[in-house]
Amino acid sequence: MSLVLTVDLARVAFTRFTVPPDPGAAWTGEEQPVGFPATQLVASWTAHTPPGAWIEVELQATTESGTRTKWYVMGRWSEHGHPRTSVPGQGDEDGDVAVDTFVARRPVVAYRVRVTAHGVGARVDCLGVMASAVPRRPAAPAASTAGSAAAGAVQLVVPAHSQHEHAGHHPEWDGGGANWCGPAAVAMVLAFWGRGPAPAELGWVGDGDPCPVVDHAARGTYDTSYQGTGNWPFNVAYAGTYGLAGFVTRLRSAAELERLVRAGIPVITSQSFKAHELPGSGYSTNGHIMVVTGFTAEGDILVNDPAAPGDAQVRRVYPRAAFENVWLRGSGSGGIVYVLHPPEFSLPPSNGNW
Repeated sequence: MSLVLTVDLARVAFTRFTVPPDPGAAWTGEEQPVGFPATQLVASWTAHTPPGAWIEVELQATTESGTRTKWYVMGRWSEHGHPRTSVPGQGDEDGDVAVDTFVARRPVVAYRVRVTAHGVGARVDCLGVMASAVPRRPAAPAASTAGSAAAGAVQLVVPAHSQHEHAGHHPEWDGGGANWCGPAAVAMVLAFWGRGPAPAELGWVGDGDPCPVVDHAARGTYDTSYQGTGNWPFNVAYAGTYGLAGFVTRLRSAAELERLVRAGIPVITSQSFKAHELPGSGYSTNGHIMVVTGFTAEGDILVNDPAAPGDAQVRRVYPRAAFENVWLRGSGSGGIVYVLHPPEFSLPPSNGNW
């Protein structure tokens, strides 16, 4: 079932699918109405793929005129890396796939998802699709402070990892440093849940590495076509190899972030900004990943920011209104998050975007 949100900033519908344990050559879900004219679709999944096995996830959309598009490949995934790639060059008159996001050239009102298993033993554990319509340049949101003062401060103890402590590491996986915010964030959340690679899986990293699990996450999320570690669904799928459930969606306010954090779930966010737009950051970025870990009693946002120069500086406080602006605006990610949690850990109630 899909629930639809209609809000000033964005419209979002998120749907979970149950894929049979053995889908055979392919499994195709029923057509899923969105409930509004959507402009973007993002699929995310966790899967188990033994050596030699992999999955392909595709989406087909239906336009407002009732025409079905072709099938677009949203990703080819193997936890062992062969293949682990997005697929460029799919654009046509209906839309295109920008690494991990189907961007419609004309609005779509429904879609189908198809999963093809290759090799022996491949299975999908979680599969979700987020449909959204994000204005190109929405007005900056007013800070949503409701709940913080009455509930008091909250902070989840999430281990701190700086991406910059890995500068120059493993150029074959985008070289560490400024490029590894995603792997650092996923490694932090895995450690929070007590998950992640065992020491025996880290021997290849090399002596003297300050935090081998970050290098491991970079290798495990690297998209060979994109040539980077910033593919959102691939980061979710990597976490899934260590037993977490997860999905990519959009949130509409820091109030929704707060609902998840107060339920005990750190949330990974994507944002872009100039240094003056996020006081205390000290840097500008065209795209960056952070982990939201808590809220002050006044409602400001506690984060683990992997852009800090070292682990000791990773924990930061950012003003709520400024954070909401750079995270939610349509010229950035439009409120993108990925939520990772053990399957047995219940999510708080939602209005439809998780």
